[in-house]
Amino acid sequence: MSNPQKTQPAKKSKQVVLITGATGYVGGRLLKRLEGGKLSIRCIARNPQYLVPRVDSKTEVVPGDVLDAQTLELVMKNVTTAFYLIHAMGKSKNFEYDELLGARNFGYAAKQAGVKRIIYLGGIINQDEQLSPHLRSRKAVGEALRESGVEIIELRASIIIGAGSASFDMIRALVERLPVMLTPRWVSTPAQPIGIKDVLDYLEESIEIDTQGRTIFEIGGSKALSYRSMMEEYGLQRGLRRLMIPVPVLTPRLSSLWLGLVTPLYARVGRTLIDSIKHPTVVRDHAARSIFEITPMSPEDAIRLALKHEREEIEQSNWADAVSSSGIPMRWGGVRLGSRIVDMRKINVNASQEQAFRPIRLIGGDSGWYYGNWLWRLRGWMDLLVGGVGLRRGRRDPNKITTGDYLDWWRVNLYEKDHRLVLEAEMKTPGRAWLSFEVKQTNQGCQIIQTAAFQPVGLLGLAYWYCLYPIHSVMFRGMLNGIARQALSRY
Repeated sequence: MSNPQKTQPAKKSKQVVLITGATGYVGGRLLKRLEGGKLSIRCIARNPQYLVPRVDSKTEVVPGDVLDAQTLELVMKNVTTAFYLIHAMGKSKNFEYDELLGARNFGYAAKQAGVKRIIYLGGIINQDEQLSPHLRSRKAVGEALRESGVEIIELRASIIIGAGSASFDMIRALVERLPVMLTPRWVSTPAQPIGIKDVLDYLEESIEIDTQGRTIFEIGGSKALSYRSMMEEYGLQRGLRRLMIPVPVLTPRLSSLWLGLVTPLYARVGRTLIDSIKHPTVVRDHAARSIFEITPMSPEDAIRLALKHEREEIEQSNWADAVSSSGIPMRWGGVRLGSRIVDMRKINVNASQEQAFRPIRLIGGDSGWYYGNWLWRLRGWMDLLVGGVGLRRGRRDPNKITTGDYLDWWRVNLYEKDHRLVLEAEMKTPGRAWLSFEVKQTNQGCQIIQTAAFQPVGLLGLAYWYCLYPIHSVMFRGMLNGIARQALSRY
């Protein structure tokens, strides 16, 4: 671990805000939001080594597990406000039991430590309907936290729209990949989707807001609409025409299996999500509008904002860390992370970080790509034939790189000296492609991590990736080995 002191709570008595679920979608974005302020932030993680590289130097990362009550005593020390953003959806078959046990352990530990407020993000619940296991569990977690005796603010949200959220990734994958869709009844269920920015605003404002005695707030966007309407809006903003044919017989189980094939969701996650989508999630209690100083955006604006910031979020993502910490073994064609297919390779070299990164800094142009340069030139000619940029641009400077530079048919999205280079392809492809290099110091020298990521558009994009993968696999492997050889050679 590169910064061991982060794994222990600070010895000084100070006011601390605790974030659980910081490796998740909402928790991760909340962490970045709060790190920009004046609060002292602490995160709990079962595997701190995965989270430490992603947090600010002032943020504490402490080991702990809500399912193990004994680990929570030190976690709660000096905490005044705690965010409970843990969700076991798509994990064990006993996720309801695990979520309830975790909430009870967390609430008890918070009470014993004198925590003033717990802020919990749950889901909108229609009390008149028989709830799905997912929504039933969300409700039970809120009740368990309230039973602790600590002041609770429970924010109940509908569908969250943002680049990287499960719901948004499902909508995007369906619309991007399927020109014709058979849509079951749950696609027409009314919801009140809310943008991730508004969710973060509500969470942040909950730290100090006077709740006027209320503990539960339903939050949603400015209006209600269905998944079908959201897919139509996404297609409109992306310039994609899609035919949707309603069918009455597609069960949640069959739907979830289909989602596992054509979207980034695992079938189990898809089933849990669909079981909840069947229920209307429309805001009925509008108290949040009068107590919070937040005016939620429309679903259309939330989709527009998600598409706008998607590029920035992808550029900032560390694919290597994401794949390494996911526990998902690499398989033929790579693994799927969100809407992207990722192929990651690593090699260790007995060299300094500067030596290991030097060939990466010189890549492209006259230096070539360290393997199969004739294949790169052939691909460049093919790109020129279809109106692309090909390899004719070369490099702006043979020795220096800055963000925004061109490298043959690539554009530099991110450059960190002797550490990281992220390139985005400007060649003609049925999707978006990135190539990332990262050098990390190890006890025996350095590790070079090479990651190729592709976000396919439609079935043509998937066919493109998998048909060319045997060639890409040979080229990527050869390129990484060539970089390692150059790192060990004398210049």
